[in-house]
Amino acid sequence: MKVLAPLMLAGAASAHTIFSSLEVGGVNQGLGQGVRIPSYNGPIEDVTSNSMACNGNPNPTTSTSKVITVQAGQSVTAIWRYMLSTTGSAPNDIMDSTHKGPTIAYLKKVGDATSDSGVGGGWFKIQQDGLNNGVWGTEKVINGQGRHSIKIPECIAPGQYLLRAEMIALHGAGNYPGAQFYMECAQINVVGGGNKTPTNTVSFPGAYKGTDAGVKISIYWPPVTNYQIPGPSLFTC
Repeated sequence: MKVLAPLMLAGAASAHTIFSSLEVGGVNQGLGQGVRIPSYNGPIEDVTSNSMACNGNPNPTTSTSKVITVQAGQSVTAIWRYMLSTTGSAPNDIMDSTHKGPTIAYLKKVGDATSDSGVGGGWFKIQQDGLNNGVWGTEKVINGQGRHSIKIPECIAPGQYLLRAEMIALHGAGNYPGAQFYMECAQINVVGGGNKTPTNTVSFPGAYKGTDAGVKISIYWPPVTNYQIPGPSLFTC
């Protein structure tokens, strides 16, 4: 296992990533347009930090006045890039390939998506992709041009929401802190929909603990065959 150490360290130097834009109906809304992008592409590692909600210190985010309209039941695509200046979509333009882990997405209904910090309760999980047939969710995004598909539930009430897209890198998660959490929040206005209210909601911070099986885990040895994605169960209509 000592052979893995230099590989892990090499990956750590170029591992970072940012959810930089949102694609709706096949149209990219633009870099930082309706997505609170940070000035730095580093991770959050402290699960008790308020920055677990929508990123933040030590990666200050920039506010945006845009709220993106999305039809309930529609699939949107979070676009991930290594840096804000990255223009390519090859694997190295997304995130280092050693950074394996789940992709997850949450929604939180808010009064004003442009001003709500996201900190606190009300978050419900709408997407997750962990380890399936030996392939991690992050690998699919890295090898898929940075595209992270997320379906907005058709039954939720109309109104403004924060959409939190997340990738977790587990290469150093054998101890806590060690897992790297990458997330940003998009500001969306859901139209159509229904009237179902999610009940299995969580808080950020608070949804994850450093002792969670999906947060503190060695993905190298013993080989992982069954990965438990952190957070609540998926919301369903």
